[in-house]
Amino acid sequence: MKKPVAAERFELGVCYYPEHWPESMWADDYRRMVETGFTVVRLGEFAWSIFEPEEGEFQYDLFDRAIDLAHSHGLKVILGTPTATPPAWLTEQYPEALNVTYEGVTLQHGMRRHYNYSSPKYRELCARIVTKLAEHYASHPGVVGWQIDNELNCEINVFYSESDHLTFRSWLQDRYVTLDKLNEAWGTVFWNQTYTRWSQVCLTRPTPSPNQPNPHQALDEKRFISDNTISFAKIQADILREKAPDQWVTTNGLFGHLDSHELTEDHLDFFSYDSYPQFSTISADPAEVNPMLDRGWGLSLSAVRSVSSNFCVMEQQSGPGGWVNRMDMPSPKPGQMRLWTYQSIAHGADMLLYFRWRTATMGNEIYWHGLNDYHNQPNRRVKEAEQIGQELAQIGPAFIGSRTQASIAILRDYDNEWDGEYDVWHGPFMWQSNKEWFKALQRKHIPNDVLYMRSNTTLAELARYEVLVYPHPAIMSDDTAALLDQYVQQGGKLIFGCRTGYKDTRGQCYMRPFPGAAQEMCGVTVEEFTMVKGTRLPTSIRWNHDPEALTGADAFNDILHVEEDSVEIMGTYATDHYAGKPAVTRNIRGKGEVWYYGAVFNEAAVLQIIGSLGLVSPAADWAELPAGVELQIRATGGDTSTGVTFLLNYSEEPAQIVLKESKTDLLSGQTLSGSYTMEGFGVLVLQ
Repeated sequence: MKKPVAAERFELGVCYYPEHWPESMWADDYRRMVETGFTVVRLGEFAWSIFEPEEGEFQYDLFDRAIDLAHSHGLKVILGTPTATPPAWLTEQYPEALNVTYEGVTLQHGMRRHYNYSSPKYRELCARIVTKLAEHYASHPGVVGWQIDNELNCEINVFYSESDHLTFRSWLQDRYVTLDKLNEAWGTVFWNQTYTRWSQVCLTRPTPSPNQPNPHQALDEKRFISDNTISFAKIQADILREKAPDQWVTTNGLFGHLDSHELTEDHLDFFSYDSYPQFSTISADPAEVNPMLDRGWGLSLSAVRSVSSNFCVMEQQSGPGGWVNRMDMPSPKPGQMRLWTYQSIAHGADMLLYFRWRTATMGNEIYWHGLNDYHNQPNRRVKEAEQIGQELAQIGPAFIGSRTQASIAILRDYDNEWDGEYDVWHGPFMWQSNKEWFKALQRKHIPNDVLYMRSNTTLAELARYEVLVYPHPAIMSDDTAALLDQYVQQGGKLIFGCRTGYKDTRGQCYMRPFPGAAQEMCGVTVEEFTMVKGTRLPTSIRWNHDPEALTGADAFNDILHVEEDSVEIMGTYATDHYAGKPAVTRNIRGKGEVWYYGAVFNEAAVLQIIGSLGLVSPAADWAELPAGVELQIRATGGDTSTGVTFLLNYSEEPAQIVLKESKTDLLSGQTLSGSYTMEGFGVLVLQ
């Protein structure tokens, strides 16, 4: 039975590093945390050499005192297992635990995450330190839960030590059994890559043309890394379950080459995330039209929600962020930290900890600012946190445990994400189309989920949604296609983009007309296709229901041919030698419909589809909202009328809204109706 994120109240807290500060400061820090409204702190995730200063020598005094003191102040403690940073004695004595780059360079002690998951010795030493900590703190009344490691696969998510090559080989033997089946799956007959002994098989390695391995081998490598990461986490989770059964287990992440769904489903009580919305602002594409900036971070939070419908934000941005040489994020403006907190909550967080209590004075993160500055004097961020603490203590019970509501989901899957890292003929398209759909839905105030297609996905999971958008699933099995067809036949609306369905699960192309496994559903074939690049100039799509409307046909063009009478042409290409040819189609199938959009989605095209589908905001009957205000609804049992509505203004300027029905703002206690002005970066929580 999985333990909930929060049971009685919203848990608000902060990350704290007692080992960084004189012990004389601890009591004052804890006192002020409680005054701020915090109920929980995270400790210990980078403290292995404090718990075990030399191999086999364990000591707990420092953290015993820190945890006892936190508990005496009424604070709950989350303990991190310290395996993200193996100590110097370990890497000196057991260098086989270190990670190795693709080029064969051994990564040395001096940063973090410098280990590999495959080393038997490292796994043994990790199991020992986790066992010791679990045995020591299992009965401590102040310790409520554990964070495994820290940000699995962050910093680096590829591994090429000798242990990794050996473990990969064993993983392949379990998967394929024989070399004949491996050779078939990897297509090794191409370029004479055929293997005749298992000893010849390794992870991808440098090639004459840099970073161009066999693509099928590269896909299996990522699957292996995910499985291997999960098996590493499982060692710790199993120990914690056995030794500390009354405390919950989580980890923080959403990083590459890791199936976070499988990890959480099999080994965690719930998933945790580290939320830094300013990453969206410093990495924005200058060529992007109408960017969402920090509001776009909601798409990442939607992906987290697909792992855990209710989750913990283990690190929430509370100040300017950056290491000494990168990630130079600006400081949140007054009100933005509060806005981002409610952004996380609106998307499903039931526990949230700010990173960090006080900015570090040493190390790579001296510019990754926390609530308190170096000087430890009052500042506006602490004051803002106090306001949030007061609010959540009051209103948290109104929504904890409830789920974010949506009638449309954007579909993803790990195989296409991992294959698409290498394959430029479909990989980059998924991220653009996800973003453009999210932008259009957000500005129409239509909440969406992200849903990962997995081997155990059921029709019931799909049928929760009126519309599913699967932008560019190049890899699609016949089983997945059959499940999606069931969804359509019972009344669902399914939307594909270009490059759909033409690869099998090995990453090899079907010898079928495109869109391959999806062809029967779509009722069309792809007559011709092209990248929009070089001499191939961009074209547009003319929409049949609105002939004056022209939207860009971005990045790639599938020229479609109608195969079934049930297919309606929704849009045609406006220029080039395929002018007038079908670009967008809709196939009526059973009680539902399947759309095929022959390009990479942009916001204007998505708005055309939204209009044709008749999608409207769940608040359309009772609110008029400007495009700059986000709407999210959390409710229990799917009844949005009894839920809590979050309205978030991402602009620094005031926003005018109109409420056609009276609503109570839980934050202020006021009853609102008619015209209302939200302040810049303002938040309303309506019931």
